[in-house]
Amino acid sequence: MNQELHAIVMPDGALNLEWSETAEPVSKTTQLLQREIFRRYNSDKDSWLLFAAFSDPHIPLSPSVNYWRNFAGAFARQLSRTPDLETLRHRVRIEPDEEALNQVLESAPPMTGAEYLNMEILESAWTRLNQAFSIAVKSYAGTVEAFIREYTPNVHLVGRVFFHLVESKDNKLPFAFLATYSTRLDKDGKSKHLPLKYALEEYGQDNQKLLELLATVYSAAGKSALIAELIESGELFHPLAWTAKEAFTFLKEVPIYEDSGVLCRIPNWWKATGTGVKLNIHVGDKAPSYVGMDAILSFDARLLLGDMEISEEEAIRLLDQAEGLAFIKNKWVEVDPEKLKQVLDAYRNAKKFMSGGLTLKEAMRLQLHPETFFKELEQATQISNGQWLASVIQKLHQPAEIAPVTPGDDFIAQLRPYQQQGLNWLYYLHTLNFGACLADDMGLGKTV
Repeated sequence: MNQELHAIVMPDGALNLEWSETAEPVSKTTQLLQREIFRRYNSDKDSWLLFAAFSDPHIPLSPSVNYWRNFAGAFARQLSRTPDLETLRHRVRIEPDEEALNQVLESAPPMTGAEYLNMEILESAWTRLNQAFSIAVKSYAGTVEAFIREYTPNVHLVGRVFFHLVESKDNKLPFAFLATYSTRLDKDGKSKHLPLKYALEEYGQDNQKLLELLATVYSAAGKSALIAELIESGELFHPLAWTAKEAFTFLKEVPIYEDSGVLCRIPNWWKATGTGVKLNIHVGDKAPSYVGMDAILSFDARLLLGDMEISEEEAIRLLDQAEGLAFIKNKWVEVDPEKLKQVLDAYRNAKKFMSGGLTLKEAMRLQLHPETFFKELEQATQISNGQWLASVIQKLHQPAEIAPVTPGDDFIAQLRPYQQQGLNWLYYLHTLNFGACLADDMGLGKTV
């Protein structure tokens, strides 16, 4: 009988591995990889995750172990693309991408303990990956590249070419581009970035070495008309002043360059998630004059640019900008005219539709299914609860937070703890004028 390795999420967030028998055939390569992962797990509960991060993703594993391999692989990719990794070594800190972690959380396969999986557990696992790498590489005598190659020969650090994009003070050409390469200068291995044109002088007639340096650039040029044109014209070897449109083209292609092995240093605002214009619906700040599903709640619709509120007039001005990047409130933002128009239309419709307020029933439907109110805008719509509504929903989800209720004087029985909590919850529903339905044959003491 073949054996398959499975990952288990424990209630405290720990990750355990265990074997189970399977009737399905298990290839020799899968067996070897599973055994090595389990060996490392037995020696150090975190080292197996670091090893899995660099393992061959084409070797089949169980869905649960493969899930964590993919998670750790995202860490490995960010690590290998980190500038000056050789200099930073054990001091490097790889920050997780919150949006990417959300996607990881939503893509979890059925596995034991999946109900305990949350963002906190993923962030903790990411931190342990950081620590495992730091500890391992600190005691390693060779280069970081050699360290990673020992984990797997198929993964290597990216090349030494860097693409830089920075803002400038020129209103007509507000961005500057420069391609550089890193070159070792001293025995301590500290490197310095030089404009790419100096590589022509450093390597002189050694065409082979120059081609090796530029291999990642030529790889990117095969997928990018922009880079291909810069190579053809020779402009890649000189500082360039760019328009916002040219900078936007470059920024959209950064994943292509990084996948090709080119390291990119770009403005932090482009890396930030959620910077586009969104519609924010804020509901239920104060308790309504009466309660029940038809109670009218306070309502407000706002346009947000990241975490900053903008007016309808400012959003309209953004629409007048050319597609790509626009400068507003002292910051550059990405402008998608079609999406912005949809958000604006939804904002106006929301103000009109909800001018008389929003019922509690509608507010709950809005949170569960925003797409029924704002078709095709679910990702661009943010629902925030005011103090009163947030308190109601919190108590509905967490009955333990509801104030205890004392039964009437004619009640002479002794309530068990779970019955008391049930009574508290039912009474809270009653104060809200909500109905309740108790399932039959559950043994929870409905008679009481």
